[in-house]
Amino acid sequence: MAVFSRATHDGHEQVVFCSDPGSGLRAIVAIHSTALGPALGGTRFRPYAEEEEALDDVLRLSRAMTYKNASAGLDHGGGKAVIIGDPATDKSEVLLRAYGRFLASLGGRYVTACDVGTYVTDMDVIARECPPGRNWVTGRSPENGGAGDSGVLTAYGVFQGMRAAAAHLWGTPSLAGRRVAVSGLGKVGRRLVDHLLGDGATVLAADVSPQAVESVRALHPEVEFIEPGALLTADADVLAPCALGGVLTEETAAELAVKVVCGGANNQLATPRAAQVLADAGVLYVPDFVVNAGGVIQVADEVRGYDEARARHSASRIFDTTLAVLQHAAAEGVLPEAAAEQLAERRIADVGRLRGLWLPG
Repeated sequence: MAVFSRATHDGHEQVVFCSDPGSGLRAIVAIHSTALGPALGGTRFRPYAEEEEALDDVLRLSRAMTYKNASAGLDHGGGKAVIIGDPATDKSEVLLRAYGRFLASLGGRYVTACDVGTYVTDMDVIARECPPGRNWVTGRSPENGGAGDSGVLTAYGVFQGMRAAAAHLWGTPSLAGRRVAVSGLGKVGRRLVDHLLGDGATVLAADVSPQAVESVRALHPEVEFIEPGALLTADADVLAPCALGGVLTEETAAELAVKVVCGGANNQLATPRAAQVLADAGVLYVPDFVVNAGGVIQVADEVRGYDEARARHSASRIFDTTLAVLQHAAAEGVLPEAAAEQLAERRIADVGRLRGLWLPG
């Protein structure tokens, strides 16, 4: 497996591999940038079919975190970690603590949080291996000085981004009377449903998990549920992908019936070309790393000592950030993804030039 010559490394500062045979830990941490401060990003625990797949995923996700953190106005660079394995069978205290020691060895260059396959209880265990007073593990439980599940503000931020898209496209931030298709009813999707219904939207939803569907149905019988495979082509105004990324291929992008795509999943576009296909079809794609930044805003606030009101106020600014991105895209005649990256890169260049690389100490 080529490592240093990989085009997907895309300027990463550091890629670290960890193997701990005693616990079964196999993990990769990718630090894309520390120009704005210590890298911040979640830890994903997945049964990757190949190590190559895990490396591709962590590199792609860590780069996206650089843009997400910069767009959110955080003093953090971008990073991500993956643990290779099935969290249902391979996760253990021994493995998580081995991973905690691995993170501690990086000396604070990478700060982690929850992601797919990891939860607040896992962060509590991982954090036990960090030195006292070092908040290098976030997303911990309130009992352990944390903010709890970052899905709370992730969903809130996606909702704010969707309101901004509505204001840009339809002249009003209200989603009342709009039909929104939510794909994925996990940590983010189920909470997004709450916000949408509260704003007067009509919701149709899908999830591969019957338990997730029944959980939302019990709270909101007014939601219409359909098969996951049918959601992408459903008649709706907005599509909100809130499960795993890569759902928008060039083929599926051309088949959408919606006017807006705005959701919580990372890396929703399977290829860069899919963004152009969406634009050609008259679909407004709102960059995922802009609107799903509420969770990282929440955990970044935790590093300082979590204040819920302060964090929610910061997440509410996703409305303004999203609107600025869409207006910049329209003014410059570029795709929203490119506009968001341009604005993020401008901040990285301006602020990062003053800071230089972040080093422990």
